[in-house]
Amino acid sequence: MSTRFTHTSVAGASGSSARRSDHRPAAGSITVLPEGRASVFTEAVGEAGGDVVPLGPDTKAIVWLANDDPSSLLTALDENPQVQWVQLPWAGVDAFADVLRDRSRDDLLWTSAKGAYAQPVAEHALTLLLASLRSLGARARATSWGEKSGESLYGRNVVIVGAGGIAVELIRLLEPFGVNVTIVRRSDAPVEGADRTVPAGELDSVLPEADAIVIAAAATSETRSMFGAGQFALLKPTAVLVNIARGPLVDTDALTVALREGRLYAAGLDVTDPEPLPDGHPLWSEERVIITPHSADTPDMIAPLLAERIRHNVAAYLGGGEFDGVVDPTRGY
Repeated sequence: MSTRFTHTSVAGASGSSARRSDHRPAAGSITVLPEGRASVFTEAVGEAGGDVVPLGPDTKAIVWLANDDPSSLLTALDENPQVQWVQLPWAGVDAFADVLRDRSRDDLLWTSAKGAYAQPVAEHALTLLLASLRSLGARARATSWGEKSGESLYGRNVVIVGAGGIAVELIRLLEPFGVNVTIVRRSDAPVEGADRTVPAGELDSVLPEADAIVIAAAATSETRSMFGAGQFALLKPTAVLVNIARGPLVDTDALTVALREGRLYAAGLDVTDPEPLPDGHPLWSEERVIITPHSADTPDMIAPLLAERIRHNVAAYLGGGEFDGVVDPTRGY
């Protein structure tokens, strides 16, 4: 049974999810690729009034549904320079970094699903956060009664790295716990619901007081290994780390050492570096770690959300409205 989530716009929070592009693509026929993908997405194009055609001279826009084949998208764009809009399937576009860099042009608009999956991913972040604090990783591995352990989330200091839709939705989910929320983002522009916002350059200054850190930032060259040995050294030994963004934002070796040396209470990871995490890796046997296989947004969860994003953006494309999830190729998100 598929899970239904509500489509929400987070433009007011991050300023990047629903804004008008500098370039307005000329409306025309749309191709859904790769061919043979779920018909729900082709139906979404049609429901919004779009004309779906095979890839060719009539194609003016592409809805791309594969996250593991950027080379084929490159080929499609090279063979069809008349394309002026591409819709990508995921919130994170790091898999398309080379395409964005090498095929960006002034008359080509890129949109993604950023913000569309905020609800299920934020829900998963809260799940990992509570499970980590309550020592459920150790209890799930236990074969005897053991000692009581665990910490409460109520009234704690939570640092959320990132200010997009996931962060905004997580702030909403955290409200009943009376936590103090600090957002770390590119600027110090306020985020609704957060107690304070600091720029990324001040990350280290807020870590010593953090009881929990949730990483929900985009994967770029600037954020790679933003959590390394230096950051783990600043944390309380009672702090927990949750990563539902991308694995490379955390130095895996440094995380492994921090856990082994007791400089971190627990970690909840939906993403790893490398990914999948190899069998036999030390993190698999670390009882204070809970690892889920990049499943914060499962196919059943995201299908209706991606369909809604496609439906909205096709309507904007044809009717002159505002696109959701506009991507800045220079920033990579």
